[in-house]
Amino acid sequence: MNKKRYPMWLAVPGLLIYITIFVIPTFASFYFSMTTWNLKSSVFTGFENFISFFTMTSTRSALINTAIYATVTCSAKVILGLLIAQYVCSGIRTGNYLKIVVFFPTLLGNVVIGTAFQSVLDPGGIVNQALTGAGLPVVRFLTDKTIALATCCAIDIWKGLGTAVIIFVAGLSAIPRDYYEASAIDGATGRKNFTRITLPLIIPTINTVLTLSLIGGLRDYDLIYTLTGGGPGYSTEVIGSVVYKLFSRGSYGLATAGNVILFVIVSIIVFPLNSFVSKWEERL
Repeated sequence: MNKKRYPMWLAVPGLLIYITIFVIPTFASFYFSMTTWNLKSSVFTGFENFISFFTMTSTRSALINTAIYATVTCSAKVILGLLIAQYVCSGIRTGNYLKIVVFFPTLLGNVVIGTAFQSVLDPGGIVNQALTGAGLPVVRFLTDKTIALATCCAIDIWKGLGTAVIIFVAGLSAIPRDYYEASAIDGATGRKNFTRITLPLIIPTINTVLTLSLIGGLRDYDLIYTLTGGGPGYSTEVIGSVVYKLFSRGSYGLATAGNVILFVIVSIIVFPLNSFVSKWEERL
């Protein structure tokens, strides 16, 4: 009997930590999202906070921008990460150096990167100095409504690409070389090796990068907030930045409702996507 209970007791500390830091706060958030609360008291208001959140002027723009931001950054990280990882794993001499260069931005905080790029992309910054030196007009990367969100996406891709590359390198390195040697004997080309060997075996890795990048894209706000503050207008406003602003002005119940909405959106998108990728893996 002791042997049967031993593994179960090993799980108890981790289970208690999980319940304490995730399960209880999650259910508490659902409750407080239906209240007007502060640190001293709370008043139940039903679904009033959710209705108010969706009727806010900034919410519609935030929902659209969040969808665009998450889709663009996630797609780029998966595609570029896989291509760079393939290049790194091809046996080039500079492979290790390239991994360090690509991974370095991930070590920096979003606020640090946002502050640095504010200076670099300023109308009087080094990038625009180079453009004007080449006879090109000044580009207002962070204050032009038409390109501000695209600029934020590009910076996020630059920052997060290293994580995707490292995960893909690990996945590619785990594929036995015997498969490629056998395909070489059969006269298979590089494209066939990728579609018949690499892609089917790396789908779990793709699923991991896809999930992490998508969740990050849906939840991120600190980089955007540091770069643009959600402006100009609402052109770079995302759900996370709306929630942050609500918290900062003391609308705790409304902000909690926004967090719950974000949690539901992430769940609705990520879980079906994981199921789809798993079925795709089975078909391959």
